[in-house]
Amino acid sequence: MTGKSKIEWTEATWNPMTGCTKVSPGCQNCYAERMAKRLNAMGNHKYRNGFKFTVHKSVIEEPLNLRNPTTIFVNSMSDTFHEQAPDSVIIQLFEVMAQAPWHTFQVLTKRSERLAKMAKSIGWTKNIWMGVTIESDEYLYRSDHLKATNAAVKYLSLEPLIGPLNTLNLEGIDWVIVGGESGPKARSMDKDWVIEIKEKCLEQSVPFFFKQWGGTNKKKAGRMLDNRTWDEFPETTDIDS
Repeated sequence: MTGKSKIEWTEATWNPMTGCTKVSPGCQNCYAERMAKRLNAMGNHKYRNGFKFTVHKSVIEEPLNLRNPTTIFVNSMSDTFHEQAPDSVIIQLFEVMAQAPWHTFQVLTKRSERLAKMAKSIGWTKNIWMGVTIESDEYLYRSDHLKATNAAVKYLSLEPLIGPLNTLNLEGIDWVIVGGESGPKARSMDKDWVIEIKEKCLEQSVPFFFKQWGGTNKKKAGRMLDNRTWDEFPETTDIDS
C-alpha cells in the first residue's frame, strides 16, 4: 500500500498485481510502464520483472491492516482483469475488498470482456466501485459490459481521451472522469471533446471529474475547465463500518 497518491481522484494505491500488456491505442504511452522501468532501476523489488505481469501474493491482504478509512485505487500499475491473472486471485482480491468495508475500492479495467464473464462470480459489496477505461468511440462497448455488472458504483475513466465520444451513453453510469494524456509523447486532447462530455454529464446529473489537460508539461497545462475545477464524486450510501 502506498501513501497519499498523486492521482487526483483517489487517496492511495494498492498493487497486488504489477505489469501489463497493451490492448488498445490508449495503452500506447502507458504511464505505469514508464514508472515501472524507473522503479526497477531504483532497485524496487516489486519491479524486478520490469513491466512483466506479476502477482504479489504477499500484499493481497494489505488493506485489512489499514484501519483508517481510505479511498484506494486497485492495481494502478496493472489491470485486475489481465488475461494472465488467475480467476482465483481476482476472486481473492474482491473478497479482501469485501472484508474491508471501511475502505472504498476503485477498480478500473480495459479488459471489460473478462469483467463481464467473471461478474457473477464476484461479491459486489457497496464499497467496491467498478470502472472501465474508454479512450475513443471504438471502445464504448466497454461501458455496456460494465453496466451488466452488479457493482454499486459504475464509472468511466475517459483517459487518455484521444478522440471524441459522440455516441457516449451515460445511462446506468454513476461517475465520469476525463483526462488528457501526459508525458514526453503525449497526444493532444481537443477541448470540444471534453465540453461535449461535460455537457452530457450535466444534462444527466452524472458527477463529472476533470483530471487534467495533460501534455508534455501537465502541471503547466493544469486542470481548469471553463474557469473552474471539476472535482465531483458520486453520491453513495453510508458504508457499514
